[in-house]
Amino acid sequence: MSGVWLFKNNGVMQLVENASDHQYESDGRRGSKKKVLVHLPTGQLVSSYGFLEEILTGLGWERYYDGDPDLFQFHKRSSIDLISLPWDFSRFNSIYMYDIVIKNPNIFHVRDILL
Repeated sequence: MSGVWLFKNNGVMQLVENASDHQYESDGRRGSKKKVLVHLPTGQLVSSYGFLEEILTGLGWERYYDGDPDLFQFHKRSSIDLISLPWDFSRFNSIYMYDIVIKNPNIFHVRDILL
C-alpha cells in the first residue's frame, strides 16, 4: 500500500494513491493541477500565441518561417537558439514552456495552478 496520507481539518485521514497527480487544499478538496507560463515582469499568464509573440519580439526573437510549417517558431539572430511550438495553442504544454524559460531566464516562469 503506497501513497500519501491526507489529514483533513475535521480530523479524518485518507490515503491518496496518486498524490502526484493532484493537489489538495487544506480542507481536503482535490483539484487537478495545470502548468501555466507566467510573464514575470507583468505577472500575466501567457494565454495565446499572440501575447507570447509580442513578448518574444520585444526580447529580440523573430518569427522563423523556413522550418516545419506545422510549427510556430522563433529564432534570435544573436544565437543558435530556436523555439519550436505546436501550431495549435491547445497543445502548448510544460515541455514547450520550460524550453521558453531556459532560453529567456528571469523573464518567464512555469507555475502550477489548481483547476
